[in-house]
Amino acid sequence: MKLPIGLSDFRELRQGEYYFVDKSPLIPEIINAGAKTVLIPRPRRFGKTLNLSMVRYFLEYCEGEEREEREKLFHGLAIKGMDELNDHFGRYPVIFLTLKDLKGNKFEDFFVKITWLIIEEFERHCLKVEEVISNRQEQKVFERIREGEADENLYEGSLRLLSSLLSRAYGVNPVILIDEYDTPVHSAYVNGYYKETIAFMRGLLSGAFKDNPSLFKAVITGILRVAKESIFSGLNNLGVYTILDEKFSDCFGFTTEEVKEILSVYDLDNRFTEVNRWYNGYDFGGTVIFNPWSIINFTDRRVTKHYWANTSSNDLVRELIREGSDRLREDMEKLLRNEAFESEIDENIAFQNLKNSEKNVYSLLFFSGYLKCVEQRIEEDTLICKLMIPNGEVRYVYRDIISAWVEESFESRKLKAMLKGLTEGNIDLFSRLLNEFVITTLSFFDTKGKNPEAVYQAFILGALLNLSKDYNVSSNRELGYGRYDVLVLPKEKERLAVVMELKSITGFYEEAPEKAIEDALLQIESRGYTKELKAKGYEKILKLAVVSDGKKVWVVEGE
Repeated sequence: MKLPIGLSDFRELRQGEYYFVDKSPLIPEIINAGAKTVLIPRPRRFGKTLNLSMVRYFLEYCEGEEREEREKLFHGLAIKGMDELNDHFGRYPVIFLTLKDLKGNKFEDFFVKITWLIIEEFERHCLKVEEVISNRQEQKVFERIREGEADENLYEGSLRLLSSLLSRAYGVNPVILIDEYDTPVHSAYVNGYYKETIAFMRGLLSGAFKDNPSLFKAVITGILRVAKESIFSGLNNLGVYTILDEKFSDCFGFTTEEVKEILSVYDLDNRFTEVNRWYNGYDFGGTVIFNPWSIINFTDRRVTKHYWANTSSNDLVRELIREGSDRLREDMEKLLRNEAFESEIDENIAFQNLKNSEKNVYSLLFFSGYLKCVEQRIEEDTLICKLMIPNGEVRYVYRDIISAWVEESFESRKLKAMLKGLTEGNIDLFSRLLNEFVITTLSFFDTKGKNPEAVYQAFILGALLNLSKDYNVSSNRELGYGRYDVLVLPKEKERLAVVMELKSITGFYEEAPEKAIEDALLQIESRGYTKELKAKGYEKILKLAVVSDGKKVWVVEGE
């Protein structure tokens, strides 16, 4: 069975006989929700677009052959056994907008793109609604929007007009589905046209949802709840269900049972422990959730790597961490040491205040999937979460941020020379420049904490990631009879491979560095790392003990 990599259209997925994790119980949850308009924020690549597409195919008006075809799409799914939903199937006109591609360098770019989406919806429904236009003024406004000749004010009111016309045309109120509503807001913040975009989105969404009598249900998805800017100003029947809420908790992303079923279908049962370490770590309203994009890609390629982290730019996250306060940097240290820290979490993100408040930065990282909450409590109506990095994949993002910071802090020429020394086996050059690197760079983080080796290792890995074009750099994975600290494997096996064991005198040894060096080299030998690498075709292997006291580094080659 094919895997639906990159597919977000429910009909294409079902008709193409792709593997499908049944999320159809989402539909009755939406229909039965007390709020007329439901906002469901989730991290990117957690199935939001596909789920809204599924909702659309179930609810959107259809008859005749089209109805029969739609019914087939849901055969075998849980929702087919829910008889009380029969009256809702194929009954409602649907307005569907996905804003996930509405990015640009200026407001004019955004405005052109969103007006075209609106025009397409007007065009899709025009034959039906033209029959019920009641007066010349309404006809004039309809045509100006449809022809792309309307001003901002008319486009802001366009969804309200279209929903009114559809209600008259079908004799039943329509459903409005808006996917990734905050993508243009995020883009506007990064590119400097934030105020204009917020103003337009406020007008568009308020027009569609505020006291709209021509509305059955509305579902909005995104990553964040952007409410401080009053983007949902005055909506008195808006239900917001974030990753902290139990409702909808298992509808986006894969549960543990769903992941195990996928691995079983594709004969990967024995890889669950590895998959769990890389892609687990999310808790949505008390439900353990895996990143679905990464699970599908792993199942297809059968290799654990950072799939989710590479699907979009992490520029904002990088900027916020690198330009953050001293407290934020201290908290980043804790993350690198696999420790947790506490912060207030605000469900209402204020973009314009991001750089002025650690709370907002951590809230953005949490709701975007870059942090997880392992414990929570309420203090005077304020949510306090204990936060950590969710999993191995997301740890890569932080390593990547460190790598970029290292490259800026340590002259690029010297960094390249240091890495060349390592890959060519010039230990004296590598050791000399690594010591300079420690003096100029490593002092940024506390190497005298509870786990200095973890901090030190993160920085070494940050530097080594610059080798990724020609080498695979990894850490803390099983090899031979143990878990190595750092492994640098050339993509061309005739080149030199490097195994590193890191020791910190400050954190573990009270003795002089000689004892730490001896133990590190003995560990490489006793755990059979070299033997297994040779079995995999690597003949040239460099064994290095790398020992630090936080101010100086000793690099010694093993025999």
